[in-house]
Amino acid sequence: MTTVPNAYLSSVLSGEAAAWPLGRFNAAGPLGWFHQLRADAFERASALTVPTVRDEDWRFTDLSPLYRLAFRPSRAGGMVSGATIASLSLPETTTRLVFVDGQFNAALSTPALTGNVIVAPLAGAVSDYAAIIRARLGQIAPIERDAFRAINTTYLNDGAFVFAGRNASHPSPIHVLNIATQAEAAIHNRMLVIAEAGAKLTVIEDYVALGDRVYCVNAVTEVDVADNAKVRLIKLQREGSQAFHLSASAARVQQAGQYRSNTISLGARISRETIGIELAGPGAGCELDGLTLINGRQLADTHSFIDHRAPHCTSRQLHKCVAGDTAHAVFNGRILVRQDAQQTNSAQESRNLLLSPRAHVDTKPQLEILADDVKCSHGATVGQLDEEEMFYLRSRGLPESQARNLLTYAFAAAIVDRIGIPTLVDRLHQAVMEQTRTKDSL
Repeated sequence: MTTVPNAYLSSVLSGEAAAWPLGRFNAAGPLGWFHQLRADAFERASALTVPTVRDEDWRFTDLSPLYRLAFRPSRAGGMVSGATIASLSLPETTTRLVFVDGQFNAALSTPALTGNVIVAPLAGAVSDYAAIIRARLGQIAPIERDAFRAINTTYLNDGAFVFAGRNASHPSPIHVLNIATQAEAAIHNRMLVIAEAGAKLTVIEDYVALGDRVYCVNAVTEVDVADNAKVRLIKLQREGSQAFHLSASAARVQQAGQYRSNTISLGARISRETIGIELAGPGAGCELDGLTLINGRQLADTHSFIDHRAPHCTSRQLHKCVAGDTAHAVFNGRILVRQDAQQTNSAQESRNLLLSPRAHVDTKPQLEILADDVKCSHGATVGQLDEEEMFYLRSRGLPESQARNLLTYAFAAAIVDRIGIPTLVDRLHQAVMEQTRTKDSL
């Protein structure tokens, strides 16, 4: 990667930030492995350079607005009222972890430590469940070639830990609520989800902002799906309009395991979702649904990589982008079918809707097949609202603006409806409707 001096990198890897992980390093203690992980990450982050548009995977996403800004590590103390939590909570969930500016807030949370299911802050779990965590943390989302992952791991002190033991399940979705309140803060959210053989979990990873401030979220989520386990991860990104959101999620799926992901991206000035799925065991499968809905001058980039490493695996991906005003959406979806991954069944589709002649979408589905007995397909479309559908609605008496809004809403809501959690679906429908209403003048 190209070396680019920038205020962002200097601010997160110098002064207090540099001393923070190393000052607590104790190789001789029971958590020596954990401190070593962070110390190694700091060294790696210091050696790597952050990506620029000269790097192939980032050529459509210019992060120079981020690099011009200096940030400070987020601190505890952000104020969030009970009324705010009530407005963000979901009645379908009974277990909730709340992180305010990356710091766990016990008073606003309802952890679960019963039976064979654990939902708890990572800071305590690394001591209580060291053997379980050590084998996965930092292993599913490696840091060797990714500066942002290395920076996140440098600051790894707390996060969400979700665990379901063998054949265990949680009766309701688990809500991990990440709230940003501080200006000029560098927030490093972390989550580790583990489902042992036969377990079932649904996790909602939710990012929201209180107020419209400049801040940067750099998040990493790791998911380990064992044999015959089922995990569903619902990711909601509703950051403030001046925020930067950089997120990496990585899942490893073993034999006959199933992983399902729903990603909804609505907020942030610049956002990047990097999704990696490793289908590691025979019969493993994944489903990825994504929706990006942006306007104004937003830039939203989604990069996904599905790695078919074993035979008889399946993958399905549908990603939709809606871009209005001068917004810029990017989708790059790569599927790799390795030589041993015979009997693979994979389908990928990228559908994109432009609501303005100034909006822009760059889409690049990629399919690389090294096996000879597979069934694979991929495709991409970029277009505007269907003129025949517009004519039909206009002929029924709808004004042009309402017809446009209705068709845009229907295009986006098809992804939202697949989430299947009624309260969340209703709220997202409202969010989609509010976004589409801003397009009346286009």
